[in-house]
Amino acid sequence: MAKAQLDSLDYKILQTLSTNGRKPFLEIARECNVSGAAIHQRIQKLMALGVLRGSECLINPASVGYDTCAYIGFFLKDPSKFDEVVEKLKAIPEVVEVHFTTGQYDMFIKLYARNNDHLLHIIHEQLQGLGLARTESLISFKEVFKRQLPIVENKE
Repeated sequence: MAKAQLDSLDYKILQTLSTNGRKPFLEIARECNVSGAAIHQRIQKLMALGVLRGSECLINPASVGYDTCAYIGFFLKDPSKFDEVVEKLKAIPEVVEVHFTTGQYDMFIKLYARNNDHLLHIIHEQLQGLGLARTESLISFKEVFKRQLPIVENKE
């Protein structure tokens, strides 16, 4: 994807939304000294360009019964089956991220499970049938922090 041409107002909007994605458009408009309509139009433009990809409500997985977070590296039997494997992974609701990677793994996923027994069930019953040569799993004890990328205007 080509880099979007953004101006100072776009960057100010992105900085604001990256710290509070629920901030009302009128508050953003006041901070930027422009109209609410201008903010609405700019946010629509940023979405159309693919800079903003919507908004989401972040749920604490442990608060809804998902106490185990695991990262699993896949070694595929047939690496040409990437797209097929991705489609099958989309059908497993506990899988929340899928990455194609360089290095030792063909793919790397993040998933949440209720506990280690549930994780083992997911691995044996849902992942093993995907055409994997083998996997390597890492269990996260605790997410220490997570944040948005810094939004800094590029003045090239």
